[in-house]
Amino acid sequence: MINFFKKKEIDVLIVAEGTYPYIRGGVSTWIHQLITGMPDINFGIVFLGSKKEDYGDIVYDLPKNLVYLETEYLFGNSHRFEPEIMNGSNKKFEDIIKLQNWFRKKELSPMPQNIKNIDFYLKHITKKEFLYSKNSWDIIQSEYLSFTPESAFIDYFWTVRNMHSPIWNVASIASKIKCFKIVHSPSTGYAGFLGALLGFNYKKPFILTEHGIYTRERKIDMLNADWLIDNRTIFQKELGTISHIKNMWIKFFEGIGKISYEAANPIISLFENARKIQIAYGAAPEKTKVVPNGIDIEKFKKLRHLRKEKIPKVITLIGRVVPIKDIKTFIKAMRIAANRIKDIEGWIVGPENEDPDYAKECRLLVETLGLKNHIKFLGFQRVEDILPKTGILTLSSISEGMPLVVIEGFGAGVPAVTTDVGSCSQLIYGGIDEEDRKIGSAGEVVPIANPSKLAQAYIKLFENENLWEKCQSNAIKRVETYYTMEVFLNNYKNIYTEAIQNWQV
Repeated sequence: MINFFKKKEIDVLIVAEGTYPYIRGGVSTWIHQLITGMPDINFGIVFLGSKKEDYGDIVYDLPKNLVYLETEYLFGNSHRFEPEIMNGSNKKFEDIIKLQNWFRKKELSPMPQNIKNIDFYLKHITKKEFLYSKNSWDIIQSEYLSFTPESAFIDYFWTVRNMHSPIWNVASIASKIKCFKIVHSPSTGYAGFLGALLGFNYKKPFILTEHGIYTRERKIDMLNADWLIDNRTIFQKELGTISHIKNMWIKFFEGIGKISYEAANPIISLFENARKIQIAYGAAPEKTKVVPNGIDIEKFKKLRHLRKEKIPKVITLIGRVVPIKDIKTFIKAMRIAANRIKDIEGWIVGPENEDPDYAKECRLLVETLGLKNHIKFLGFQRVEDILPKTGILTLSSISEGMPLVVIEGFGAGVPAVTTDVGSCSQLIYGGIDEEDRKIGSAGEVVPIANPSKLAQAYIKLFENENLWEKCQSNAIKRVETYYTMEVFLNNYKNIYTEAIQNWQV
């Protein structure tokens, strides 16, 4: 559904999977910063969501230079149609088998040429043929018997359909979008696949900026997914192996990640370690580059003057209440810290609607550990209202990219304690260059899933005001030197200009 089109040429079309403008968060903020920071460039947004009922209203004030907004749901009713009996074609479905074999390959190899073409999905093998033809049924049955006969067939059947159906939906969306100069995706996944199809088919530049490593995050999701039942008996399992169905999902996300890497240039990460991981997953090194996030220093500088002289014994975790943020480890750490510091508080600032069951479990854990007087769930709040009242900004995540909230916290004069994920170590200890490292520590980094270490870091900072003040000073110096909005926007202006110049050559 096209929400609006202001009949102006789209300079940069951003593909936003599950983020802007319906969901708040780091990636959404990044997109909003790009659009508002470049008022002379016309942007378009294609939002890819799961189902309409999973999202509410638009939560951002849309900038004037956002000239196009399209909202699509990959599992929505608009992509469904009535079943019908079809035979299909053996010759056509040989291409499907080739595609599946390509997804299964461990080694990196170029994507088969024909499946880069939108017509492959819209004309050669249509979604109806994939869903309802006898050929499709025969392939699914044969693959099931070859690879995972110990699983329930119905689980395998629906896994194959649910995994691949969005591919046809994305191709259908790609066929309708043509008026843009550059396509830019903040992730691989379905957004990256759409960006790749648009780049391949319309010969337009495709820029990829990965905030986290999508493929790795989906791997974590799959390995922890309790909705994927492993039916193997203890005698059928080898130590360290995972079920075929989980492995299928992992291979699928690796495959569409490779497609994005093949199509995109440049492939951008937010910090050096992420760039190395991209290369390990198949990105060509010569196409990769690092562009850190930035913040409006003046805006956050004002917040420092709102701070009271006494350091507030408040630890704030800003983020969605979802498993990947490992909120439960933060709650457990608060139990340990509260035993030592009686007036300590933990604020959890972020939406709880993405995974309501997990959010309930977190609230229950707070009650079970007797922390109702120490932990507050505040939902979404303006960071400008929260940061001046915060003593330590924390993240207990098991995966992150470059968390914007840590940089914003530094701008407001708040040291951070985080788990050792993403760029957190670079942000807190310095890592861009030698001068950055010389600035010193802006807090502390601890191992993931370790409440004891997390609590010790909180206690250490709160019980040593000199150390806290030194960390605050280092945080401010680091953010003002390396993470400004001006540098961030100039980097992307240059990338867009270069992409258009190279495309026109």
